[in-house]
Amino acid sequence: MANHKSAKKRAKQSQVRRLRNKSVKTTLKNLEKKLRSAKEAGGENKDELLRKTQSAIHKAAKKGVIHKKTASRKISRLFKFMNA
Repeated sequence: MANHKSAKKRAKQSQVRRLRNKSVKTTLKNLEKKLRSAKEAGGENKDELLRKTQSAIHKAAKKGVIHKKTASRKISRLFKFMNA
């Protein structure tokens, strides 16, 4: 356990950030699953879901939850999948 005041604060901040990042990553995974299942089922709202997913990925990269290049790769692969 941390002994100094600053170390205790840093540990607390890390815990909060970890939970926030976990939430964002879970949301991204769920959006990707919905998009893939909508395409395979032939749903009508594919384009809307694609825009929503792309936006969420960009926001996660902007916040630093995922790396900028990881976000770019994910979006590229989603578009490739949707256009196939």
